[in-house]
Amino acid sequence: MKTRFPVLLLPLIITSLATPALAETVVEGPVQAEVIRVVDGDTILVSAKPWPQQSIEVFVRLRGIDTPELKSRCETGRQAAEAARDALESMIADTSEIKLTHISADKYFGRIVADVALEDGTNPAAKLLAAGLGARYSGHGRKFDLCRDE
Repeated sequence: MKTRFPVLLLPLIITSLATPALAETVVEGPVQAEVIRVVDGDTILVSAKPWPQQSIEVFVRLRGIDTPELKSRCETGRQAAEAARDALESMIADTSEIKLTHISADKYFGRIVADVALEDGTNPAAKLLAAGLGARYSGHGRKFDLCRDE
């Protein structure tokens, strides 16, 4: 007599395998970090200090904003990207440490997404948005593209 046991378990196995991909792990923080460099208008490289006497270099995407890409296909996009990068560099220049909160994995391996706060509590993503140097971005959907109409 054949058993139907494996067939009955198949949906359960498939569901359990898919669950980790659907669940997002979030580290609330705060995690102290030193900025190593500004990559572009919405990404920085930091030396994060998640535990005493431990540090890790990681790329951090600022949560909630998308700025034009430095390698945009049009001059307008490249100029806007440089303006966003320069503004972020200016904000970060006067701070020695930042705080990362609500930290989660990014869609690109090796990069995280986080809320970033400067020493004075300023959120650089919010300042960039207020200055018109980027667009709100949830991590899904179309990205900010100034070259779309050119």
